Amino acid sequence: MKHECIWRLPALSVMMAAVLSGCVTVGVDYQKPDAEVPDAWTRALTKDLNGSKSSLEHWWKGFNDPVLNQLIDRARESNPDIVAATERVTEARALRGIAISQGLPQANAGGNYSRNRASESLLAPAPPENPTNLYAAGFDAGWEIDIFGGIRRSVESAEASIGASEENYRDVLVSLFSEVALNYVEYRAIQERIEVAEKNIESQKESEKLAENRLENGLVPKIDVTQAKTNRAISEALLPALRSQLVFAKNRIATLTGGFPDSVEKLLAGDQSIPLPRAGYSTGLPSDLLRSRPDVRRAERELAAQTAAIGVAEADLYPRFTLFGDFNLQSVKSGDFFEGGSGAYSFGPSFQWQIFSAGRIRNAVIAEESRTRQALDRYEGAVLLAVEEVETSMAAVANERDRFKKLDEAVDSASETVDLIKDNYENGLVNFQNVLDAERTKFNVEDDRVVSRGQIAKNYITLYKALGGGSEMELIPH
Repeated sequence: MKHECIWRLPALSVMMAAVLSGCVTVGVDYQKPDAEVPDAWTRALTKDLNGSKSSLEHWWKGFNDPVLNQLIDRARESNPDIVAATERVTEARALRGIAISQGLPQANAGGNYSRNRASESLLAPAPPENPTNLYAAGFDAGWEIDIFGGIRRSVESAEASIGASEENYRDVLVSLFSEVALNYVEYRAIQERIEVAEKNIESQKESEKLAENRLENGLVPKIDVTQAKTNRAISEALLPALRSQLVFAKNRIATLTGGFPDSVEKLLAGDQSIPLPRAGYSTGLPSDLLRSRPDVRRAERELAAQTAAIGVAEADLYPRFTLFGDFNLQSVKSGDFFEGGSGAYSFGPSFQWQIFSAGRIRNAVIAEESRTRQALDRYEGAVLLAVEEVETSMAAVANERDRFKKLDEAVDSASETVDLIKDNYENGLVNFQNVLDAERTKFNVEDDRVVSRGQIAKNYITLYKALGGGSEMELIPH
């Protein structure tokens, strides 16, 4: 995509056109940029991601985890960031109302009472009735005729800004839902890691007892027992760190769902496995990102709003025409205030034209044009980032699944190895170091398998976030 040159008509030509046609709209008419995206993904996961686009709208339900569903619902209802994003939408809508009001008649009412006394020390003698009263009340009205379209461009910019704030609301939802899911998966993964650690510690205690029995029978040196104790203690030392991580994940989930730590304890109670999504989710085509990702749509709306701002600034180059009128009642005596002779009025057209501003207005226009080109650059950057994130997430899902398969094989082999080596040690065929090495390997690969399973779930969540999942069904509250 290339920046388009922005042309402006000379002031005289615009004024002549205004006279002949009634009105013109200065500035640039917005055209949605044609973003360049690839025709297909580099690495399409068609095996697992071949469902309908609509399935991405509630992607977390595909994990088939009731607790996750409840956490998402809580976050949508109570998260402070959602509330703040909703208020930004309300603010944008109010600003549009302000912009619209600029093109409508304005009226003001007022009144005053004053008591006045002229100085008797002046050269001219003071009036005979000194001091005097003055009663005044009335109203005035004005209506700016938007001949050159500055107000219309202001409304256009405000409308686009509403769209940008609504997309920001949806973007907050997408990020929030994924953050809740990521922390929930982390919580369940840590639970499984603690369970794996505790099972391996029990197995290591059995090995320690086996070494003690053989020491009592004079079959092995004491070093076998001390090594067994060391191995078991090292494994036990991992548990406090894992339990701290579990608390961190729980507290983060509570904050994301708008509550204090104890608000999610009952919901998270129990040992549930790491949730994984079922098959049937569609990545769609890269061009779908322009319709699915709220951050891309927000960048496009921000570009539209900024484009309209050029016309708002450019309108200052031309005269402003206003119809005005006022009516007042004025009297020095309260009893005469409502008499017909107390009325005063004026009305008529007026115009104001800043014919010399030392380059301020033209530089303001140039600045808005520059901001528009910057907004276009941000939009293009958002599209590029969206494609990058999807491609990266898809590769991460595929590669982590391959890694998990190998770790699953390694766990089976390591478990069998531990059983065989313990039998050989008990029969005096190998030394205790072989037992220690086998147990450490088994513990490590089992822990890695749990971490890998959790990472697969996280990579799917990241992919759904990259695809803009969780935003299409969200209506912005009024």
